[in-house]
Amino acid sequence: MNPKPNAQDPHAMPNAPSSSIRLPVEPGTRTCPPGIIPADFLFQGSQEILISHKGEHYRLRITKNGKLILTK
Repeated sequence: MNPKPNAQDPHAMPNAPSSSIRLPVEPGTRTCPPGIIPADFLFQGSQEILISHKGEHYRLRITKNGKLILTK
């Protein structure tokens, strides 16, 4: 069944910012709150990743002590 395009969700918070709206997930599938990305997911076994932001490139790396360092 397809909802009408203009139909409002009775459970939606009409004035809530989009960052506070939670989508339903299967139990046990989320381990972090929304908006948090685990470092393991980003690095995928690597010690360093490159991030592009507004045309600039940044290097994010994990140190030997387990700290994160972001450099341009």
